[in-house]
Amino acid sequence: MKYGVRNDLKAKVVEIKKGEIMSEVECVLSSGEKVASVLTTDSVEAMGLKAGDSIHLLVKAIHVIPAKD
Repeated sequence: MKYGVRNDLKAKVVEIKKGEIMSEVECVLSSGEKVASVLTTDSVEAMGLKAGDSIHLLVKAIHVIPAKD
């Protein structure tokens, strides 16, 4: 399947924090950086996501907000 997303990061799921409606999926990239994604619990269950799974993180952002300390 092809996507119109250029940012395709390979990652491993390290933890899933399931809520009644939304879940947080915590992942680690091969560089060691951590990334988290929030999606519906129904989607997590439909994909059968679990800790240890190798996945792709497809990143397409419409807002990039710079911040300075």
